[in-house]
Amino acid sequence: MKTKVLSLVTLFMMGAGAVFAGNKTEKIKVYGNCGMCEKRIEKAASAVEGVSKADWNKETKILEVTFDDKKTNTDNIEKAIAKVGHDTPHYKAPDEVYENLHGCCQYERKSEKKDKAGKEDHKH
Repeated sequence: MKTKVLSLVTLFMMGAGAVFAGNKTEKIKVYGNCGMCEKRIEKAASAVEGVSKADWNKETKILEVTFDDKKTNTDNIEKAIAKVGHDTPHYKAPDEVYENLHGCCQYERKSEKKDKAGKEDHKH
């Protein structure tokens, strides 16, 4: 009887470990201003396959996102957020999408430096 109980407990623990093994939580800087931004950012992040939780704080501008790292990564999440008009550390929202955001959602964007040839200044 003890063997059966021990086997069941072991099996349960292994199953629980497998469920949580792929979950990862990361923090990502996402630019925005208000509650409408919060809803848009969280909706875009949550729509990425593998994301189980997305919570953006408008004061800190930090998105805390939990996802299955076997299904997605922060790169895919940042791309999805940029597509809806919000800049992240690695992706800039398309100007047209940003300009169509409500006035209160238009945060101050970082200006990009251009060299004498008109190319954007970037690091390699």
